[in-house]
Amino acid sequence: MKPPPGLKLIDENGRRMDGRRPDELRKITMKAGVLKRADGSCYLEWGNNKVIAGVYGPREVHPRHDQDATQAIVRCRYSMSPFSVDDRKRPGPDRRSQEISKLLGEALSPVVLRQMFPRTAIDVFCEILEAEAGTRCAALTAASVALADAGIPMKGMVASVAAGKIDNTVVLDLRKEEDNFGDTDLPVAIIPKTGEIVLLQMDGHFTDDEFDVAMQYSIDACHQIHGMQKQALREKYLDAAVEKRMSEPAESEVML
Repeated sequence: MKPPPGLKLIDENGRRMDGRRPDELRKITMKAGVLKRADGSCYLEWGNNKVIAGVYGPREVHPRHDQDATQAIVRCRYSMSPFSVDDRKRPGPDRRSQEISKLLGEALSPVVLRQMFPRTAIDVFCEILEAEAGTRCAALTAASVALADAGIPMKGMVASVAAGKIDNTVVLDLRKEEDNFGDTDLPVAIIPKTGEIVLLQMDGHFTDDEFDVAMQYSIDACHQIHGMQKQALREKYLDAAVEKRMSEPAESEVML
């Protein structure tokens, strides 16, 4: 789809509408352990995307005929709130939500050490509170932090980002206008610890050289995001340690 007249996605200096370079991420912040009733959780803001992920389990599978006697099953539910987009979204699951839920489950299942928990389910819920392109990547990134926060054994966290092409220029981390009027969209997810690719989709076309550039942008960005994921978990447990220390009576009080 061509952009409307007057809308320039990238200028002659290689700067995008929001001033970013082609290989630059939007601002990302994340916080682990935000839901007290979940076993693990994460709140993530990525540009104007706002995502919350909650993990429950391992727990018993109902109905029981869905159990796997050899390993846990990872069940993901991706959902967009009715107020997450400009035009109110119809409540309830739709075809796109079901497709992304399946993709998230397929990306996370190889990472979790499922054989440690036979006959159980690990449920992952991703709620999009506000959407501005790249929600599947944001949800997958938040879900991975939530799994780690829940103490689920994994061979590594998953980090995800999308690259694309606008005005014949390969760019990283598409915003809304770039996603709507760009030529290509390439969501990627990797396990930075091992380098394995667990998600790779493409809508549009790249030349071989453009694809190589897009993949390099994405892989480098995933390692950067992985550092943010680890920092979010580190901050949660540092905060917990400080709270515990503050709640403990001083040595003089104990002696009294």
